[in-house]
Amino acid sequence: MFYHVKELQFEAKPDRPDPLLAKKIQELIGGQYGEMTVSMQYLFQGWATRGNEKYRDLLLDIGTEEIGHVEMLATLVARLLDDAPVNMQEDAAKDPVIGAVMGGMNPQHAIVAGLGARPSDSVGNPWMGSYIIASGNLLADFRANLNAESQGRLQASRIFEMTDDRGVKDLLSVVIARDAYHQNQWAAAIAELEEKEGLLVPSTFQREKERTDIAYTLYNFSEGEESSQGRWANGPALDGQGEYKYVSKPEPEGAKPMLRPAPPKLHNTPPSDWK
Repeated sequence: MFYHVKELQFEAKPDRPDPLLAKKIQELIGGQYGEMTVSMQYLFQGWATRGNEKYRDLLLDIGTEEIGHVEMLATLVARLLDDAPVNMQEDAAKDPVIGAVMGGMNPQHAIVAGLGARPSDSVGNPWMGSYIIASGNLLADFRANLNAESQGRLQASRIFEMTDDRGVKDLLSVVIARDAYHQNQWAAAIAELEEKEGLLVPSTFQREKERTDIAYTLYNFSEGEESSQGRWANGPALDGQGEYKYVSKPEPEGAKPMLRPAPPKLHNTPPSDWK
């Protein structure tokens, strides 16, 4: 059961209307790494968690918090669109750089949403459920969550630097701080699971079933050998089960593929020796 409290957890009041900034904020709502994504990702991960109640509860705690972040940012967008005269976007577009990059406000804010936020990113792409990662393997999922919070905090920080609106900065400072905690939180949960399961996902796959002779090899498949200087190319593997090695000139094991012609009824291009 979800219970909605009408008051916002943190205030979402910009100092003045700004439809162009509202367009940017949409990325933090409906972008690939926006609050809609992390909210649904954590909730679906939590709903599918079996037999690990503390992780299930953690996921549902954070997923529900992220719903509140969507509401706060949606409220911010609506207020940025309040009383925003059309000439504001026209004046902004007179600057050739702003005009080229932004192209004015998001027309869907007015045409589709009636001066409200949309479940979409900053260029109008609709939010997609395919952004969500929920595999049933908590270590794999928590690593995806750490990435999502890293990208989300990066994007919020960039928008923070794009405005001098104190009210917007106040809310973004909240989002950035919470994304910082969530990075710490997922890193802690990952470390806890790695201590129990090891580095590799899935930990339950039997190693003897894989090609362990190539499981720790870096192949040089691009010009230059700078990558050979990394921790990943020499010394004990981080999973404690092998030694990293670097192969400068990889030799192929497989033969050149020679495919049989397709059946005539498929009407493919005939082989070069066809008569």
